[in-house]
Amino acid sequence: MSVTVYVPADSAALSVGAQAVAEAAAAQARQRGLDIRLVRNGSRGLFWLEPLVEVATPAGRIAYGPVAAEDVPSLFEADFLHGGAHALRLGPTEEIPFLKQQERLTYRRIGITDPLSLEDYAAHEGWQGLARALALAPAAIVQEVTDSGLRGRGGAAFPAGIKWQTCAQAQSAQKYIVCNADEGDSGTYADRLTLEGDPYSLIEGMLIAALAVGASEGYVYIRSEYPRAFQVFSRAIALATAAGYLGADAGGSGRPFHLHARLGAGAYICGEETALLESLEGKRGQVRFKPPLPAIAGLFGQPTVINNVVTLASVPLILARGAAFYRDYGSGRSRGSIPLQLAGNLRRAGLVEKAFGLTLRELLYDFGGGSASGRPLRAVQVGGPLGAYLPESRFDTVIDYEAFAAAGGMLGHGGVVAFDDSVDMAAQARFAMEFCAVESCGKCTPCRIGSTRGVEVIDRIRAGREPQRNEHLLRDLCETMLQGSLCALGGMAPFPVLSALDHFPQDFGLPRP
Repeated sequence: MSVTVYVPADSAALSVGAQAVAEAAAAQARQRGLDIRLVRNGSRGLFWLEPLVEVATPAGRIAYGPVAAEDVPSLFEADFLHGGAHALRLGPTEEIPFLKQQERLTYRRIGITDPLSLEDYAAHEGWQGLARALALAPAAIVQEVTDSGLRGRGGAAFPAGIKWQTCAQAQSAQKYIVCNADEGDSGTYADRLTLEGDPYSLIEGMLIAALAVGASEGYVYIRSEYPRAFQVFSRAIALATAAGYLGADAGGSGRPFHLHARLGAGAYICGEETALLESLEGKRGQVRFKPPLPAIAGLFGQPTVINNVVTLASVPLILARGAAFYRDYGSGRSRGSIPLQLAGNLRRAGLVEKAFGLTLRELLYDFGGGSASGRPLRAVQVGGPLGAYLPESRFDTVIDYEAFAAAGGMLGHGGVVAFDDSVDMAAQARFAMEFCAVESCGKCTPCRIGSTRGVEVIDRIRAGREPQRNEHLLRDLCETMLQGSLCALGGMAPFPVLSALDHFPQDFGLPRP
């Protein structure tokens, strides 16, 4: 009888030898005359255990990891195909504390299914959201998303239902659904995990959005640094089209919906929705003035819903189980769950999907395991390179949008980068400002010029040249950028700089307040 063995084909797993592990497992099975079914699944998001090999047993899936190719012969000798004891045996996968303590909603299939198998997707609640959407009027679909409390998971946290309603009410013969998969924030990989590990969830979410607003065409803008994600998702589009979920009669709706994958232009600014639209149209990625909003005049001047991967991939569950089910997770105005991506100086880096409401300290220590170096954690940056640096005194901040805003931070796309007490926060502040200078599209003066001057002022402070006078100048410059920049790149670049000044003045050679 064939035994199913799972070896991830996710980019993170491949980077640490998963392909060699898969080949070694297939070779060992042949040599021993054993019948195995090798499934290349997505990563569960436990990166410190990759490559994480699983075997299906009558008692459930048993995990082994991290597995190197040279470990494979000993795994077979230990009868791992039946869950045998081995130094790398982790026990039942679902009982690993890092996974067991999560609430996986949007990521409930990732690591469990064969990403490109339509049959596997359907067997794990796939297309159920679409089936319900097909039975609803477009306005009722929009209302369901609105009632769920789903907010954009790409950074701005704007209510998805309001954006959809605006587009639905716009009068136009042509409308678009655009997915922002230009995941450029430091420490983030939630979009990539979805594109590589559960691509049909995004396709289903985009199709539901199309039914809701009357769109007939969609685009997924994937960052250029994700060649494998682009390859996997393009294949998923082809398979879904062949199966009738996309095309002239999408999902049996009687309406067309054609979906295209596009590779990004390699610019951080293209993560801003209007710059992304410019790039999709074949132009230089520069921010557009608003109004008009993209929901009214977006791609090629037509009404466009633009959401990120996690937002759209959350929609099928909302439709399948109802708005109330999703809304019951979370706290305050932050409903549902959020994929938090642990990176930096942590023992256990990986994806944690939790309902809003846990604290940053619980995330860093209960899931992240504290610093990898063994030294005290001193600071954490949440929300990418434009996020504020939060000191240890703010680690008890509750993870929801309003609580983070009140603490002077932002959740953004959920990237979490940790630093121990050896970090130089003045150097980090300089890096943040320099990043803005390098990535600015150049359209507005506060961002284009302000970021360059900001780097120069930080350098003067660090060199001890009139530090207090230059601190005042830097704060004044940051205020100009905050209030005068055209988009969030220039408008948020001051956040890490000001937070470093406020919480770690000694790193700049400045007196404590």
